[in-house]
Amino acid sequence: MQPNNIALRKRTQIAKANRTMFLWIAVGSALVGCALVVSFFLAQKLFFNEKVLAEKEKTVAVLKANNSVAGDLATQVRVLDTNQALASVKANQNDNAIQVILDALPSDANSNALGASLQQKLLAGIAGLTIESLQLDPVVGVESLDAGSTTDASSATDTSNQITFQFAVSGSQDALKNVLTNLERSIRAIDILSLRIESQGATQVMTVQARAYYEPARTIELKDKVVKP
Repeated sequence: MQPNNIALRKRTQIAKANRTMFLWIAVGSALVGCALVVSFFLAQKLFFNEKVLAEKEKTVAVLKANNSVAGDLATQVRVLDTNQALASVKANQNDNAIQVILDALPSDANSNALGASLQQKLLAGIAGLTIESLQLDPVVGVESLDAGSTTDASSATDTSNQITFQFAVSGSQDALKNVLTNLERSIRAIDILSLRIESQGATQVMTVQARAYYEPARTIELKDKVVKP
């Protein structure tokens, strides 16, 4: 055999071996790349599933906590029905005792309604009493100063939930005493901040600064939460 043929055959075999090695390396690289991509997506899916399970566990924990106190809450509400102090101030005899609490703490900061209650109920019908002045301060951040309307009380920036007001009345000593009695017996929770009585001849003038309260309504509802991967 001639030396040239032997060298040519060796080069052919070397080239064939190189091609075979290249194909094996390419196939191996492709398999490794696919494995890495699949592993990445599996890890991402696993992490997402863990996030979903964590949110579900939070929901289950809240539901368990609510269920554990539901019985005690129902018992406390039933006990309120036996409270004589609440029963004595019911607006209607058929109302539950819990309704008295709801009436005492309105769900919105409606100062106009409070003013009407003062004029038509608490300061009205008292013999010899004259209302000299009555002023209510709109709740900042809740009530519209120009339109006199109210917005959602739950969005208020004032966390005290108070409506401040002041009024001045004149009359006899008994008439002024009846005013204080009416404020004390009011279903609304009213605190007197300051009280001043001045004598003007046979008439006495009483100036009162006070505050009433409201409690924004709470909404309980089930919501769907989207967990992003």
